[in-house]
Amino acid sequence: METFTPTTDPLAGSVALSAIVSLLPLLTFFVLLAVVKTKSHVAGLVSLLVALLVAILVFQMPAGLALMSGGLGAVFGAFPVVWIVVMAVWLYQVTVISGRFEDLRRVFDVIGRGDVRLQSILIAFCFGGLLEALAGFGAPVAITATMLLALGMAPLRAAAAVLVANTAPVAFGAVAIPITTAAGLTGLDADHIGAVVGRQAPLLAFVVPLILLLILDGKRGLKDCWPAALVIGFSFGLAQFLCSNYFSYELTDVVAALVAMGAAVAFLRVWEPRGRTAARERICAEIPVGASRVPVAGSGVPVAGHAVQGGGSGVPGTDSAAERLTPVRTWLALFPYFLVIMVFGVAKLWTFGVDIPGWLASTDIAVPWPLLYGNVVDAAGDPVSSTIYKFTWLSNPGTLLLIAGLLVAVVYSRFDGAGRYPLRVGTALAEIPRTIHRMRWAALTILTVLALAYVMNLSGQTVSIGTWLAGTGAFFAFLSPILGWIGTAVTGSDTSANALFAKLQQTAGLKAGIDPNLLVAANTSGGVVGKLISPQNLAIAATAVRLDGQESLILRKVVGWSVGMLLVLCIVVYLQSTPVLGWMLP
Repeated sequence: METFTPTTDPLAGSVALSAIVSLLPLLTFFVLLAVVKTKSHVAGLVSLLVALLVAILVFQMPAGLALMSGGLGAVFGAFPVVWIVVMAVWLYQVTVISGRFEDLRRVFDVIGRGDVRLQSILIAFCFGGLLEALAGFGAPVAITATMLLALGMAPLRAAAAVLVANTAPVAFGAVAIPITTAAGLTGLDADHIGAVVGRQAPLLAFVVPLILLLILDGKRGLKDCWPAALVIGFSFGLAQFLCSNYFSYELTDVVAALVAMGAAVAFLRVWEPRGRTAARERICAEIPVGASRVPVAGSGVPVAGHAVQGGGSGVPGTDSAAERLTPVRTWLALFPYFLVIMVFGVAKLWTFGVDIPGWLASTDIAVPWPLLYGNVVDAAGDPVSSTIYKFTWLSNPGTLLLIAGLLVAVVYSRFDGAGRYPLRVGTALAEIPRTIHRMRWAALTILTVLALAYVMNLSGQTVSIGTWLAGTGAFFAFLSPILGWIGTAVTGSDTSANALFAKLQQTAGLKAGIDPNLLVAANTSGGVVGKLISPQNLAIAATAVRLDGQESLILRKVVGWSVGMLLVLCIVVYLQSTPVLGWMLP
């Protein structure tokens, strides 16, 4: 087969015309999702077809190479991306079918000291951060919204709160799969991208709890509870920075959520929130009957307190003596998250006696992709590095989550604390195929989007768009987060936004003389604030709080916060590209 070298100006020798035609697959994807309102996997398949046609007819890529590019992208989407997401959701499911999820909910009730505003922040922001770390894909919004209803929160206020709370953790969601995906597509160092994101996302984490107070109880809530909100936000953001830069970017949200919860426990031992009783009377509606037991349609993830197929059930949110927390039950509720930190810590950092990270890396298998490797070459005639598929069967986060989940299942089967939550290891394992089945359409979307990204990248479409946009020069740093914001707002996924735009950001950065790591990180951080206005998340929130069909009402409550935080990010990223804030970068 003849070799192929991507070019930026195949159409009439014009970069601008070539770039405009290259936008057709992306425009097709966005129009089908936002205007025609097709299913996301259908939009992905149609857009993939458009990308193949542009690659073959405009960029003159041989049809066989174009098809194999899509195949390589789909394989990368299946493993490690879908594998990581499935294992993350499965680990969460183990906590649900064991009943420990409900105990964890009670932990937040105890920490909040009876103040519904602080309980709401802990649930929506800290617990939502844990769910985002392990499940993502709409689960945090669905579950925490239902939990706020159980506290008695008014539906519209609950929906707005959980959507805004589901911002700062998104960049590191589902074991930081947005960053892993971006690194896989660009060839950049994932740890470096994660470190840069860890110097952007914490700026949002600092202020999100304060914004939540305004949403929940207006200026009075801010006046009464701002010290606690500041402690939670600062500790969450600081932990995000430290973990993403000095420990493991994959564990950032898990560590940040637990640290913020611990900081809240310590602070509320010496500080009392004001106006607790008046606040409850002021902002709480009547508690909906069975609110904690209502499954959320379309979320793909059961809500705590709802019986789950496969054995075990949650426990309704009562306060009888049998349901009160004990130290053992508290520890078991938190055990999975501490164990994940330990497993990842050993895999990433343990070099005492045995170099565990080095040994795990040695098990990776490099596979030169058939037909592509050696046939897709750069201008110097060298094979393009992205045509080598790396099969990280043991070292990738999905396998580490599987190991952690098995250990959790063993512990839960032997040490249940109260004798009320029996969980067999076989029951936990049987949940894996059920999780795969529940996530089949989300998985197909991931496969099609990554196949689309690989076709656009290897054919030269992405490079052409990036070269064209680089014409804006240094100002592109200001525009960079907007691409991530648009991508996530339309697709509902920061991972998808990175799959679509990470290579483009890298190309534009190299052409404009801006650090590509900064721009890829900016794409990720911009997606963080696009998540709360995505139609997918709005629909999940509306369903969870029983405001079906009133997504536009919820959108009006949160869109201002989204745009405001985006503007702040744009300014920060632009200044980080200059000496003014350049010192912030690693």
